[in-house]
Amino acid sequence: MSSESILPSFASVRATLPLGEPGTLVGRVWDPAVGGPSPVVVLDGGVHDLSRTYATVRDLCEEPRPAKAAREAAGAVLGSVDELLEGTAAATATGPRLLAPVDLQSVKAAGVTFAVSMLERIIEERVNGDLAAAASLRQQILAEIGADLTSVRPGSQDAEKLKAFLTERGLWSQYLEVGIGPDAEIFTKAPTLAAVGTLGPVGVPPHSTWNNPEPEVALVISSRASIVGATLGNDVNLRDVEGRSALLLPQAKDNNASCALGPFVRLFDETFSLEDVRSLTVELEIRGADGFELRDSSPMTQISRQPEDLVEQLFRSHQYPDGAVLMLGTLFAPVVDRATEGLGFTHHPGDVVRISAPQLGALVNEVRHCEDCEPWSFGLRDLMANLAERRLL
Repeated sequence: MSSESILPSFASVRATLPLGEPGTLVGRVWDPAVGGPSPVVVLDGGVHDLSRTYATVRDLCEEPRPAKAAREAAGAVLGSVDELLEGTAAATATGPRLLAPVDLQSVKAAGVTFAVSMLERIIEERVNGDLAAAASLRQQILAEIGADLTSVRPGSQDAEKLKAFLTERGLWSQYLEVGIGPDAEIFTKAPTLAAVGTLGPVGVPPHSTWNNPEPEVALVISSRASIVGATLGNDVNLRDVEGRSALLLPQAKDNNASCALGPFVRLFDETFSLEDVRSLTVELEIRGADGFELRDSSPMTQISRQPEDLVEQLFRSHQYPDGAVLMLGTLFAPVVDRATEGLGFTHHPGDVVRISAPQLGALVNEVRHCEDCEPWSFGLRDLMANLAERRLL
């Protein structure tokens, strides 16, 4: 099955938007008519321009009630959701297309927030990124400690006892510290404006032989550390690179097109809140051009660190005047063999990754090598120049 036959099937309202009550959905559109991006809100199937009131999504998120502000500021219709999705999926489209739904916010990510994720990072470190050695070590560790660590709360006395137990058995790892210690691992996932949106390609470098998607919920946070909404994210990860050394995390996480967000930000309102985020289950589907298929899920109920605790740690000793996006981590750890027994999963170019949750819709991206993805060329100076030319600053 080729990727050309897969992507168009996801370029529809039914395959993209939340099920049931859609809530307040905001995002960004590249509008050729103005030569730049515009914030938008989805109302009754129409995608409305917000730029005359809010030049950036960041500005909207600074409002006391962003959802109400977005609905009241709805301007001209740039097209229907269907039209924008079709234009985004078509390589030759000349009309408006969807972008990642955030702009000036710092894009951060929290790692090792699920117990299974912690164990996989320990394995990566122990085998120095050697995929073939991972399966054997995984069995050894699970035989020692069991598979259910969901009741252990980071920083608690029970967590300290578990860390001591593993250390005594020679299984100490720096990932234990961020997995069950008091301080979370929070890192910069992508430069501002570098994230890609739904139906665009995501990139992995050709030198990586062990990599995977990381399906996550991403919180959108104002400069006041107020969580204003959520979206979906793909924290594409190079397991072989990070496994060689945790100090290589920037190279493992931040490459061209290696961060995807979307399809829209669902702002908190009377239909959607942080309590809904806590109960989400993020679904993952991978379809390869070689016929390979994989499905898995990541229930937010199993997260070890609560979302508001991660936000508190993010803002504890730092300010974010333009707000932030915080990806919350994943339970997903792909151990299913793709081609060779014992070698687990890794991406092939042409894979189509669909990350979804009923309340947030679906984020869909095709995997390519980084150099085959569109280069990131529209940066902060370009945005400021475009907004100034449009007299929006």
